[in-house]
Amino acid sequence: MSDGITESRRGTYFSSNKKMPLWKTTNNNYTPNSKKNMILSYIKTGFRIIGYSFIPFNLVISTILLILSEVVGIIEELV
Repeated sequence: MSDGITESRRGTYFSSNKKMPLWKTTNNNYTPNSKKNMILSYIKTGFRIIGYSFIPFNLVISTILLILSEVVGIIEELV
């Protein structure tokens, strides 16, 4: 049995020198837009704060706002 230390010191444990990509794209020039991500994150947080504050008063409006915040969160992940 191997403990993995000997192979890693010899360089045989991880034989591939390729680095794993952080995301897969068709073109190699894709970089996430951090400013749009930050703005959408603030909008999502605003919807959540307002949605949770509406829980004692109106559950319908609260539910709509919390679902809307999740939709914004999905869009945020795609940016």
